[in-house]
Amino acid sequence: MPLDASTTGRGGMHRTVVLLVVGLTPKLVGEHTPHLAALAKAGAMRPLRTVLPAVTCTVQSSLLTGLTPGEHGAVANGWYFRDQAEVHLWRQSNRLVAGEKIWEAGRRLDPGFTCAKMFWWYNMYSGADFSATPRPIYPADGRKIPDHYAEPPELHDELDGMLGAFPLFRFWGPAADISSSRWIAQATEHVLRTKHTTLTLSYLPHLDYGLQKWGPDPADPRIAKDLREVDALCGGLIDAAREQGCRVVVVSEYGIVPVREAVHVNRALRSAGLLRMRMEMGRELLDAGASRAFALADHQLAHVYVRDTADLPAARRALESLDGVASVLDEDGKRAHGLDHPRSGELVALSAPDRWFSYYWWEDDARAPDYARTVDIHRKPGYDPMELFIDPKLPAAKLRLAVKLLSRKLGQRALLDVIPIRGTSLVKGSHGLITDDPMDGPLVISDTPELMPEEGVAVAATGFKGLVLDHVFRDGADRRSSAGTRRLSRGS
Repeated sequence: MPLDASTTGRGGMHRTVVLLVVGLTPKLVGEHTPHLAALAKAGAMRPLRTVLPAVTCTVQSSLLTGLTPGEHGAVANGWYFRDQAEVHLWRQSNRLVAGEKIWEAGRRLDPGFTCAKMFWWYNMYSGADFSATPRPIYPADGRKIPDHYAEPPELHDELDGMLGAFPLFRFWGPAADISSSRWIAQATEHVLRTKHTTLTLSYLPHLDYGLQKWGPDPADPRIAKDLREVDALCGGLIDAAREQGCRVVVVSEYGIVPVREAVHVNRALRSAGLLRMRMEMGRELLDAGASRAFALADHQLAHVYVRDTADLPAARRALESLDGVASVLDEDGKRAHGLDHPRSGELVALSAPDRWFSYYWWEDDARAPDYARTVDIHRKPGYDPMELFIDPKLPAAKLRLAVKLLSRKLGQRALLDVIPIRGTSLVKGSHGLITDDPMDGPLVISDTPELMPEEGVAVAATGFKGLVLDHVFRDGADRRSSAGTRRLSRGS
């Protein structure tokens, strides 16, 4: 039965807090996460049946719209904008996402519904009542100054005055640590206490870094430390939510699995004569608009854009012959996986479970683009987990980085070229595929077990929106199981 105005309002709205703990899986909830384990024990924990690709922008869009990627259009963390002949990743505008968002559905059910969207993606111009998201300042002198964008605008100065500038360089890159998640948690708690929102969404990315760098083994002391750190933040937010009389839901987007090496899909397309480069100052840049085929690599999935249908067989052969490519989806395959959208590539490659896709196309490192050795999430035409590392072969790398950062602070141009482009086996964890075992995949935890599906039933990512609205609009005794759930089986 769909949720509508006739089935809500029994006792009014229940304020609800949703914590998105990136990379959290059932296997990671245990001795190192006492607050999360206690929440699961007192409430309920279920696997989340996520969508393909299991990456940030795609999954979050499905969680908040209840739609598949083929319906909401966020087919990866970025895609090829054919009309511009350019690849763009990590865009910010929520207008790129189709469908009714959860805050729009909440207002439809009760005009008094309000929502805070703290650092969930596609944050800008979303229509949420309160929001904040990373948004650096780029002065004309070449500097990159940490900052964030907030709605309403006065919230920006309110948060900066209380917490200082958002620690952008701790949010991503080789210096990423708990600082950015702590800032977000404190900002969330402030909004929760002062804005009294009906629904508060908070994004805690901390686990993402270590799990990709070192792999998902909780016995690794570095992972155990990361788990304890993010659990402490969750504990503080859970306590704050309870003090405010809020219900609590915890969710993750994907599970990170062990990987051993990258697969260089664009080099295979280059060898097949399908990729076009252009030379600029002695370096090879991908010429997407002139290429007969190229791949936008995003973790364990790659959208392969083929300009002419006559080249589809050649592109498919080049990919299928490549070690580490598990399958290549055509139109029927994309439709079967909910990826049939005009933004998707003509072909979609899926990696083997223990591999990930690089965006690399150059064969001579001396001709690699200058941004390859930097943290540059907007210029690179693909996701690059190597940005989490400082090149271990670079002499005095940390000192070199410190000097260059100081030069930038002084207004001087300095290329922060410290990221490795060799040794992709440094990356020990990745995601994007649907995990074989639900225990290795994402999860949902709720402190209101009556509203969760029964034991042995997963929550579908496309059903999460309905589940959260249940937490807001339904009494605990008013149980239903129409939030996109089904019986668990391996691979579900």
